[in-house]
Amino acid sequence: MAHQRAYRAAVDGKLPVNEASRLAETFAYSRRLAFAAAAFFAASTAIVHAQSSPFAGMAGNWSGGGTVTLDDGSRERLRCRASYQVASINMTMSLTCASDAYKFILAANVVDERGQVTGTWSESSRNIAGTLEGRGGGGNFQLVVSTAGFNANLALRTVGNKQTVTMRADSVFRGADISLSK
Repeated sequence: MAHQRAYRAAVDGKLPVNEASRLAETFAYSRRLAFAAAAFFAASTAIVHAQSSPFAGMAGNWSGGGTVTLDDGSRERLRCRASYQVASINMTMSLTCASDAYKFILAANVVDERGQVTGTWSESSRNIAGTLEGRGGGGNFQLVVSTAGFNANLALRTVGNKQTVTMRADSVFRGADISLSK
């Protein structure tokens, strides 16, 4: 704006155009433009980094319920709560579910390396632990959890403040279907 006023004044003959003042205005404009570009770059990098975390949107405390299916085909309603601590490509999770006659307490530590998820898990009420591996990102994960004598498929899907957890196994514990919300 100041540049336009100086130009108009010079054209009208009221103010001589000074090369130094034009250079100073150009430098000031360039400096503001560079600052704006740097601020935009920093903001967009932070946004992309936050959204690119494989566990984005999962951090925090969740609660809800579902059902557990046992080997005899019986089903019981569950009340559940989960907690996720996310640090970039690492996540620590705990999931506790209980019915009137059944309870499980899962914990896991996982890392995502370019869509490949690996880690360890434990179920404290039965004193068992094992490994997990699979693929995922963007709130969708397909995992296999295993230990001696036990294998299960685990699907986890997070959209906004809703999450579903589906587990299928071929043991005394046949499966669980859980819906959680923040």
